[in-house]
Amino acid sequence: MMRGKLVLLPFPFDDLSAAKVRPALCLTDEIGAHQHVVVAFVSSQVPTQPEPSDLVLDAAGADFAATGLRVASVIKLHRLLTVSKGIMLRGLGSLTPALQAQVGRGISVTIQADLPRHREAPTGRCGTFLPRVLRF
Repeated sequence: MMRGKLVLLPFPFDDLSAAKVRPALCLTDEIGAHQHVVVAFVSSQVPTQPEPSDLVLDAAGADFAATGLRVASVIKLHRLLTVSKGIMLRGLGSLTPALQAQVGRGISVTIQADLPRHREAPTGRCGTFLPRVLRF
């Protein structure tokens, strides 16, 4: 079970020219035969004006110790990547249920920001797959 855990892994640069080992938040449990996990980028560079999809983890917060992070950080819920569980180097910690609820709201902001609103329930594989996998 990976969802809600913080791990270290080689996260690629935006231009895919290289990768840097950094923390990431697992948004899903392992999926399929290749054990894929959807992860979100974590940075210690906390912006003064976070994006609506950012979740700032304050080092003074009551839930911070469980994360295993060393300094205040931001989870960039719009910077997502699917990786094989095999490339994860080690676990750091996990999010509390309260922080996981905030992640769920941030994912909702990220995913629904560009989607048109429909009156009918979405059909097809994508419409049924996303809510089940990304629900927190």
